[in-house]
Amino acid sequence: MNADSPFGPHFSRDGVTFRLWAPAANNVELLADCAYAMEAGPDGWFSRAMPCLPAGTRYKYRIDGELEVPDPASHFQPQDFTGPSEIIDHEQFVWRAQGWRGRPWRDAAILELHVGAFTPGGSFHSAIDKLDEVTDCGLTAIELMPVADFAGRRNWGYDGVLLFAPDNSYGRPEDLKALIDAAHIRGLMVFLDVVYNHFGPEGNYLPRYAPAFFTEHRHTPWGAAIDYRVPEVRAFAIQNALHWLKYYRFDGLRLDAVHAITEPGEPHILHDLSRAVGQFALAAGREIHLILENDDNRASLLDPHSPASHGGYRAQWNDDYHHAWHVLLTGETHGYYRDYADNPRRHLARTLSSGFAYQGERSAHRGGRRRGEATDVLTPSAFIDFLQNHDQIGNRPRGDRLAAVVQPPAIEAALAVTLLAPMPPMLFMGEEWGATAPFPFFCDFAGDLAEAVRKGRREEFKSAYAEMDGDIPDPLLEATFRSAILDWQARATPAGEQRLALVRHLLITRKIEIVPRLSVAAFGDAHFEGDILQARWHFGAEESLFLLANLSQGSAPRSGALPGRLIWGATAPPELPPWSVYWSIG
Repeated sequence: MNADSPFGPHFSRDGVTFRLWAPAANNVELLADCAYAMEAGPDGWFSRAMPCLPAGTRYKYRIDGELEVPDPASHFQPQDFTGPSEIIDHEQFVWRAQGWRGRPWRDAAILELHVGAFTPGGSFHSAIDKLDEVTDCGLTAIELMPVADFAGRRNWGYDGVLLFAPDNSYGRPEDLKALIDAAHIRGLMVFLDVVYNHFGPEGNYLPRYAPAFFTEHRHTPWGAAIDYRVPEVRAFAIQNALHWLKYYRFDGLRLDAVHAITEPGEPHILHDLSRAVGQFALAAGREIHLILENDDNRASLLDPHSPASHGGYRAQWNDDYHHAWHVLLTGETHGYYRDYADNPRRHLARTLSSGFAYQGERSAHRGGRRRGEATDVLTPSAFIDFLQNHDQIGNRPRGDRLAAVVQPPAIEAALAVTLLAPMPPMLFMGEEWGATAPFPFFCDFAGDLAEAVRKGRREEFKSAYAEMDGDIPDPLLEATFRSAILDWQARATPAGEQRLALVRHLLITRKIEIVPRLSVAAFGDAHFEGDILQARWHFGAEESLFLLANLSQGSAPRSGALPGRLIWGATAPPELPPWSVYWSIG
């Protein structure tokens, strides 16, 4: 499998070749300057070679003389999903960061962002203007929420329907390339969220002419499951991953909610995709990193040190780490937080000492079924830790951030633990200066689908609607989206500058003291004595990293000395102040 076959338009010396997999169609026409019959081939493929079509030409397909559809592998939709696809010649873009080959995974300190809400301009180009601020605070990577073409003018991105095309609301393909190029010039890696567990609810024409893409025998929360037992479907996802990595030079992908891939085929689509990406990275001489979101906590999928061609994934977003902190800091125990309500300190200690909190234990939130696998053979590099992300903020009724319910000293203590622990840290845009702007769920559907979204949110948060109906934003209103746009002026307030100085200091300390040792980092132990957290990780046979923290709002007695050389915090006094954190190496 390679990035040049078999979906979408492809340039050659002879012109442009168009290919469409439409096994349920009797005939297909290419619509460009006029209609051209496409040749039917084996296994449901239709093709047409056109010798004289230049880049910029717009086209559609007509199925059985009645239904006009965009190319499912369209590289750009200048008029949204209902309009024609545009031929893009990716070789025309001139990259400035020619020598960029990526960065090793140990360098990762990630900022997750939504392109439309990251700046008032809401575009790829306007995001470039803020990259210096990202590097200034010590972050080494940005992760874009999905940009694949979706219905409407605004969306979180997880409702994409044309997975090869950056959405035109953010700009053109060359604008996305310019953003990535500018990031690379500044030494920033760029990751992209991709969604292979479902297509969005509006604008997906595949069921009409390629129903074999889906199976009615298995379902996801979004409908019939994508069927990766079908070779063409498997090839579509793998080609999509390679498309972003080759033509846009992303440094890696984060695969959304892979636990919702319910018909993965054999071998598992995740294994085949990783191997294909690894082979591409090896041939290109680049560092490329694959990340998972996986509620099943399948440790066997993770391999932070081997090449991706072995079939593994660098790391997983560690929801357990977030959930334990959230319950500890807020006292909230509804929904999935109930699994951490009994003893959030114990769950937090386990994430620090071995990665997942759930490694085969039964989950009450999941009906008592066992969740997770043992992490014995994994290192800290396999677990991306965070205190906030788009889901954990946006899936709250009002989309309020942690700052709305937790006092600054507690948040700062949690940041001091998160940003210096040997696990790769991630912040959500604005968190580096303590942004308080909400990030509510938003979309731009119409008609019955819009009402279905409203109804679904009311059902999901029915108790919250009963208590504060008037305060819960309507996800369909433009004002809801506008409220999510970062207020960059808040960065320059005294509170913003103070928080930013803390994060910058922590990340500088991480770069100097932690990152050079991560290649030999291994889990050790962690435990609480009352409110006092003590933890240790190993840096090879000779050194260890030590953590001592009082995670409460009252002073607490310290037992014993902190070994080694202090790298964070003043000398720990006999009585540890509230929300105080100390790190040492020895």
